[in-house]
Amino acid sequence: MRIRRSLFYSFIAGLLGLCLTVTLHACQAAETSPSDTASPATAVVQASPLPTEKPLPPETIAIANSAGPNGLFKPERGDVRLVIFSDLNSAYGSTTYEPEVEKGIKLIPFWHPDLVLCSGDMVAGQSPSLSETRFREMWAAFDQVVAAPLRQMQLPLGITMGNHDASSALAISGKFLFQTERDIAAEYWTQPAHNPGVTLIDKFEFPFYYTFAANDIFFLVWDSSSSHIPADKLAWIEKTLASAKAQSAKMRIVMGHLPLYAISIGRDEPGEVLENGDDLRVMLEKYNVHTYISGHHHAYYPARRGKLQLLHMGILGAGPRPYLVGSQAPRKSLTVVDIQFDSPEWTTYTTYDMQTLQVIQNDELPSEITSALGTVTRRDVKAVAS
Repeated sequence: MRIRRSLFYSFIAGLLGLCLTVTLHACQAAETSPSDTASPATAVVQASPLPTEKPLPPETIAIANSAGPNGLFKPERGDVRLVIFSDLNSAYGSTTYEPEVEKGIKLIPFWHPDLVLCSGDMVAGQSPSLSETRFREMWAAFDQVVAAPLRQMQLPLGITMGNHDASSALAISGKFLFQTERDIAAEYWTQPAHNPGVTLIDKFEFPFYYTFAANDIFFLVWDSSSSHIPADKLAWIEKTLASAKAQSAKMRIVMGHLPLYAISIGRDEPGEVLENGDDLRVMLEKYNVHTYISGHHHAYYPARRGKLQLLHMGILGAGPRPYLVGSQAPRKSLTVVDIQFDSPEWTTYTTYDMQTLQVIQNDELPSEITSALGTVTRRDVKAVAS
């Protein structure tokens, strides 16, 4: 009996030892190879973090720090971020740019945008006295100061033609007055080396009329380098905005140089805004276009009329203009647009006075601007009835 008990106890002890060994081995394996035993839920938690923002160039840091003791204001980021500028040109034929242009380009890494937009007047043309050689020199200067740095940053650039780039003004004969300038502008933008990097959907008549997509936003660019958009081009615009690709996007934005309504002194007359601005606005509303971005009036004004947001871009180059109302001094500016798809307004603007680097507040601007061509209301104020 004692022998049997001894054998029994020995058997139990051995069994316990074996279990302890297996348990310790399993624990050691779990500590050294977590991926081998992780559940699907654990694997998600342990996924690689999102890429961090690239370190800023020293010149960007220096400019941002010059904004004051707290440095340059940085807005809260949305789902998509755009940096937008306009009207870069100086005097006719100029191949140099104002200091604010170069400052703006050097600051772009500070905002880490997904896309950069320019609403026209990249060079200083629209003069019969300029030679073809001079025009190519101007586009070469634009490339050196603006486009090439953006390509090096690997940032796509969406552009629209301004009247100083490639005016669509017509002669009595019906031909373009500035055909040579249009040809050279098209030559520059269609060269593979100058690829703007946007994802083109319909080239149509690129760079005058085209569409592209970015971050679930559908962009349509039309040629409003003069006040008239021909009937056949309007038919293309409407057909394109009605298309499945346009309507399936989360948001639709249209960009052109001339605005639908006047906001600045010296631009409150026919030829300085698009013909039939109200009709164009109704068409854009019909296809749920959220924002129309324009330049030309050399003054920043965040407006709305009816259901359409109207972003009148300020100027980076020479010649900022005062508003039709109020006493606000003209300013050079650049705008950062943050798009949040689940917010009521969708877009938030942060616009910088590019000489002081201070943010321009809405309450510094007129609550509404009325011209002979219509009234627009600042977008944070109750909208004007359509």
